[in-house]
Amino acid sequence: MLKGNDEQALQEVESPQFVPVSPDGPADNGPTPPDANSRESGKGFRRRHPIAVVVGSALFVLAAGGGYAYWSYVSHFESTDDAFIASRQIAIAPKVTGYVTEVPVTDNQHVAAGAVIARIDDRDYRIAIEQASAQVAAAQATIQNIDAQIAVQQAQIKSSEAQVEQAQATLVFAQQQSARYEALARNGAGTVQNAQQYSSQLLQQQAALKSAQAALTVAQRQIESLKAQRSSAEASLAQAVAQRDQAQLNLSYTIVTAAQAGRVVNLTASPGEFAQAGTNLTMFVPDEIWVTANFKETQLASMRPGQPASMRIDAYPKRAIRGYVASVQPGSGTAFSLLPAENATGNYVKVIQRVPVKIIIDNPPTDIALGPGMSVVPSVRISSEPLLSERLASSIGHLWRHS
Repeated sequence: MLKGNDEQALQEVESPQFVPVSPDGPADNGPTPPDANSRESGKGFRRRHPIAVVVGSALFVLAAGGGYAYWSYVSHFESTDDAFIASRQIAIAPKVTGYVTEVPVTDNQHVAAGAVIARIDDRDYRIAIEQASAQVAAAQATIQNIDAQIAVQQAQIKSSEAQVEQAQATLVFAQQQSARYEALARNGAGTVQNAQQYSSQLLQQQAALKSAQAALTVAQRQIESLKAQRSSAEASLAQAVAQRDQAQLNLSYTIVTAAQAGRVVNLTASPGEFAQAGTNLTMFVPDEIWVTANFKETQLASMRPGQPASMRIDAYPKRAIRGYVASVQPGSGTAFSLLPAENATGNYVKVIQRVPVKIIIDNPPTDIALGPGMSVVPSVRISSEPLLSERLASSIGHLWRHS
């Protein structure tokens, strides 16, 4: 049991501010500062746990370096998981009607440009070509007949011209005879009968000349009529040729081909099926595909066409796919939807919109099937400044070359 003075002395000794007095007397510097105690305790911890101190320092340096590297990477790239492969899907349909006789392709098959997708019975169309060819031959024969008639008519014109010349010569002689006998009759050297006879012959020759001239005019007009008939025959020939060309086109349409390379999808055609013109036989996905990435509008500040992009396809995550930004749609996706949002009605809540960005694939793999709708995670490099890792690699390469 301690007494009162002893308890007070014990409390002073246990107090943090208590400093024992040396036998030589009190210290000159007074009590020790608290900071000095902290430094002494820190040095003591480092002396007691040197490995923990080294490991902690290394972890701190690694964490700081990793954080800076992550920040450097994030500031150079923009990424989104709202992206998919897109293409222009084509519905392949025949242009003519008929029974399907052959379908040489199958579902999901890759075909080259010009490959046959289906064949339609072409017998009716071959008969149509024969009919059109016969009409062309008939029109050509009509033209040849008219040409022959024109040649005959030109000979007739020459004959009529000769008859006109003959009538003119005979008329001149009749005029001379009539004048001669009229003069003889007036002088009493000839008879009135002869004068009247040659006067009548003059009138007859004048009528004969007019008749020959009229025949020449008719022959010349007949040439014009034949030329008009020939023009009509040429038009009929052109129509027949057009019908023949159309029949040949219809025959070519009986072979349904692929306009470009791609894959046959959702094939419905089957031999024996009666296909109407315009009826879908199959869907077709061309090889030309791209990625539609719906970035947030807040991610587009530094995004420009031509910037490189790397993509990871969910179906083939180990494939390294490269590409570049082709274009940025001038407007959000909802602005071009069937029912665009109308913010002028009701209560308005601001929502960050997404804008479609078209990314072209540089090296689409050919050994796997890529089609519309597949999910993609693209990452677009929006800054051309080198990354931390690139700077380090460049420095190490520089030192290695000069070592």
